[in-house]
Amino acid sequence: MTRRVSPIQAIRAEIDTLFTDGRDLVEVLEDVARLGARLIIQTAVEAEVDAFLGRARYQRATAAGEETMVRPGYRNGHCPTTIKTTSGPITIARPKLRGTTEAFASRLFGTGVTRTHALETLVIASFVRGLSVRDVEATLADALGPEAALSKSTVSAICQAIVTEYDTWCRRDLTGIELDYLFLDASHFKMHDGARAEPVLAAWGITTAGKPVFVGLAAAGSESTDAWGDFLADLVGRGLRPPLLVVSDGAPGLISAVEQVFPASLRQRCLVHRLRNIAAKVSSADQAAVKAAYWSIFDLAGLDEATLAPGQHLVELIQVRIDAFAEMWGRPYPAAVKSLLTDRHSLTTYLRFPIEHHKRVRHSNFIERTFGETRRRVKVIGRFPGETSCVSLVWAVLDRASRGWRGFTMTPAGLRVLQDLRRALLHPPTRLHPADQPALAATVEAA
Repeated sequence: MTRRVSPIQAIRAEIDTLFTDGRDLVEVLEDVARLGARLIIQTAVEAEVDAFLGRARYQRATAAGEETMVRPGYRNGHCPTTIKTTSGPITIARPKLRGTTEAFASRLFGTGVTRTHALETLVIASFVRGLSVRDVEATLADALGPEAALSKSTVSAICQAIVTEYDTWCRRDLTGIELDYLFLDASHFKMHDGARAEPVLAAWGITTAGKPVFVGLAAAGSESTDAWGDFLADLVGRGLRPPLLVVSDGAPGLISAVEQVFPASLRQRCLVHRLRNIAAKVSSADQAAVKAAYWSIFDLAGLDEATLAPGQHLVELIQVRIDAFAEMWGRPYPAAVKSLLTDRHSLTTYLRFPIEHHKRVRHSNFIERTFGETRRRVKVIGRFPGETSCVSLVWAVLDRASRGWRGFTMTPAGLRVLQDLRRALLHPPTRLHPADQPALAATVEAA
């Protein structure tokens, strides 16, 4: 027998499908905006029916709470109703009721939905986990007209399920996650009145099975060592084990925190961020030439199979190329070359890892475009109502997007490289009786 699916579940399923069909992310988010409007309005009107009947869908009248006023009547399917939004016309499944002693009239459709920027705010709010009841009431009233104001209990019911989903995610146990690669990055958003944009810290990674996983997200006042240290310590406290490689930009606070929390892990500095640092110190006339020369440093095309083997030999080869770049461009652009040579060894750490992973672990831009799309949508509302709303929006977009992230190919040769690195970095052999070694040496000399 076919299982009935509610309109709300159907819309959520459509949103989930968007992130798994391989389409361009920009197109996906445009469709998500339209579905988001449907979702929030559909959820609101269903909550109105629950409040009107005094019971939830499929709940019997006798099972409803004693304090709840239960009206006679029952749901009798839905009928399509088209309304206008700033994302274009959308169709809502309007609930139908039978057997009621009082006619049900949805306040959502009392005056119709007008084309207003407030509704675009409502679309974004559908992804925001944590807007206060007052914020949502005001947003709905602005978008749908004064007659569409919902009760606090209805708004609270709409928001609470979403808030719970986020809270559960950010407290989940991480002991079952073992990473080869951990990517760290931050994006800045305005979330407090009168304050500058503040960072949202993000962590995602690739497991030992080659699967992508969205690990953590949190707001911070800055990208200081303390902020990043607290963020990483929370992940470790929930069971996250040290990765083989941490990939990040060159933020000093981030680097310091990584070295403190994951001292055994290797660190790769993002090549894209480093190029931006270099290009900022080069004239526009030479930008193209410098960028081409920079990427040629890390180009492995044409190398024989023996030279391509991951390890110290390959690292040394690329370091020689870095010296050649510095000699060529050092005189016209000493500041740019100084930027390249600073922390230069962190630029080639990825060469110790499987060659099939190189192009994806040499930078931290794994979700850079997703962050960009999130910021673009934030411009519609200018500033978030608060920190919780901001983090929740970013989480909602990344959580959906992460379901479509590609994993890493794990070849037998690559797995051997990773296993050797894991033993050397995280499980090094221990010396037998290390405390006895000096005494033993003295005894041998005396003999």
